[in-house]
Amino acid sequence: MRAVGWARSFPVSNGVRAARQWTARHLESLDWAEDAPDTVHSILLSVSELVANAHVHAAATAHLVLTWDGQCLHVSVADADPRLPKPREADANATSGRGLGIVDALADTVDVHACHGGKAISACFHPPGVPAPHAEPVPE
Repeated sequence: MRAVGWARSFPVSNGVRAARQWTARHLESLDWAEDAPDTVHSILLSVSELVANAHVHAAATAHLVLTWDGQCLHVSVADADPRLPKPREADANATSGRGLGIVDALADTVDVHACHGGKAISACFHPPGVPAPHAEPVPE
């Protein structure tokens, strides 16, 4: 299987809803998506959180890249703010501060790294029924 991917920028003015809808349309093209509604929901919620974080914390356009490599749907959101997010405990009454924790709970892996003068947050989602990389074969 060759990898497939899509990329688009979402400005602050119309970003989160547009990013979620754009992502949903591309997920529909993947053969596993119809049979994995929980994974699709986790991906869409993560896209919402990551794009919102770019808009709120960087006050900048969010650059969203989706890549399917046959085993993992990679979601990466980059922005122009070089400050890397730090995990924090949100106060019980706080209305924010949980986004990265939500993504970390939903995704199989999460990576935060500096890139191009800003940062990118990438999350990987393994759909059920798709072998994970380096999975041991099941004996018959």
